[in-house]
Amino acid sequence: MYFTDRGLEELEKRRGDEEVTLAWVAERLQEFVDTFPEFEIPMERFATWLARLDDPDDD
Repeated sequence: MYFTDRGLEELEKRRGDEEVTLAWVAERLQEFVDTFPEFEIPMERFATWLARLDDPDDD
């Protein structure tokens, strides 16, 4: 199992019943990047991917 899978499974187990806003997620991602600046580009790509996920112009 990949570390990402384990991390996502832990997230689901610990916080799966919570409802959060995208603003909350964006704040947590910013805190993560502030703590681990080497992940700025992957987080930016992930956020951009999420933002454009359902945009038909980005196919």
